[in-house]
Amino acid sequence: MNQTRAPGRIIRSILFDLDGTLVDSARITCAIIDAMLAARGATHTADPQLVRAMDGIGGEAMIAAVMGRHCRDPAEDIAEFRALHIVAATPDDLAFPGAAHTLAALHSGGLRLAICSNKPQALCEKILGDLDLARHFGAIVGARPQLARKPAADPAVLAMAAIGADPATSLVVGDTLIDAATALAAGVGMVLAGWGYGVAAALHEMPGLPVLQSLNDLLVLAGPAGKIPSAWMLQPALTASDPTSSR
Repeated sequence: MNQTRAPGRIIRSILFDLDGTLVDSARITCAIIDAMLAARGATHTADPQLVRAMDGIGGEAMIAAVMGRHCRDPAEDIAEFRALHIVAATPDDLAFPGAAHTLAALHSGGLRLAICSNKPQALCEKILGDLDLARHFGAIVGARPQLARKPAADPAVLAMAAIGADPATSLVVGDTLIDAATALAAGVGMVLAGWGYGVAAALHEMPGLPVLQSLNDLLVLAGPAGKIPSAWMLQPALTASDPTSSR
C-alpha cells in the first residue's frame, strides 16, 4: 500500500469488520459444516473457497450454498450451525497475523475502536473474548434483533455512538463490498483489508478502493501524524449499483 500522507482528516476512531478482516473465521465455518455433513452421511467436506466467497453474505444463503443437496432447511440448518459454533473451541491462531499487536497499539495510542459485523452478537463476543481481543474495543456491534444489517449504516452509526466517534474522523476497515457500502452510507472513510475474503469482488465493483497490505499498515496511518487520505472518503459515484444484491 502507498503510505504517502495525502491531505486528509486525522484518524481518531476505527470500525473493524470481524470475519475475513481480523479473524480467519472460514476455518471454523468449514470445521462445523464438515461435522454437519458427516452427520448426514456426506462423503465430501465443505469447499473452503466457497465458504470464503459466501462469508460476507452469511446466514441461510451461506449454509444452503455450502451444504448443497445436504441442506434440509436453511433456517433450521443455520440455527444448528450457530448452536455448534457457540460451543466450538476457538483456535488460538484464528486472528490474522498482526491483529493482536496492532489492536493493542492502536488502543494504547488513544484510538477508539469498535467492531461492526453481521455475525451474530453472541458469536462476535465469544470469538473476541476467546482470543483476548475484546478488551481493545469500546463497542462490539454484531447482528441482533431490530438492528438492520450492513450495508445499512445502522450498525456503524450504533458503533460510533457507543464509542463517541465522529464520522469525519472515523475509518472502516473491512474486506467486502458490503463494508464499503456501509462506510459510504455512514459517511465514513474506508480501506480494504487486502488479505480478506471479498477483496477481489469489492475491487471489481469499486476499483478505486484503497487496500491495506497488512494490519501493521494501520500503525503508520493511525499514528500521531496519521490522516485519512481524501481519496478514502467514499463518493456515491464509486459505489456499485446494488451492493446488497447477493444478500
